[in-house]
Amino acid sequence: MNQPIVRFTKLLLDIMFWLGILVTVSLPLFFKWVGNYIEEFKTFFLQLTVLYMLSGVMSLLIVWELRRMFDTVLADDAFVTANAVSLKKMAKCSFVIALLSLVRLFFMPTPATAVIIIVFSIAGLFSLVLCQVFEKAVRYKEENDLTI
Repeated sequence: MNQPIVRFTKLLLDIMFWLGILVTVSLPLFFKWVGNYIEEFKTFFLQLTVLYMLSGVMSLLIVWELRRMFDTVLADDAFVTANAVSLKKMAKCSFVIALLSLVRLFFMPTPATAVIIIVFSIAGLFSLVLCQVFEKAVRYKEENDLTI
């Protein structure tokens, strides 16, 4: 399945991954600068930096797993156990991001943080359900491959 939309999406994920590394690594410098304008970033610099960097790492892991999944799609072999495992990892990362955002509410409560908690909780649940769908599809595919 080498359709242009799939290749474009894979390219987009690659760009997101490398830019995500750059953003995550530069967070301490950025938060130092933002601390000049937003008091919470100065007061809770270490706490917010750690929470945002951990969230950044979890996000990078999600994008990494998506990139791995797209490799199987490009190879026209999407229904493999590795994709189900990737979906489980993505669910765990999503739940960790929601939890980290919940902790972040104690330092800097914003409506956007509440939205992030909801979105990543739903993403985690969706990934778990999709994982089950993939596991069942892999079983059907393996059974079908064994049928003469």
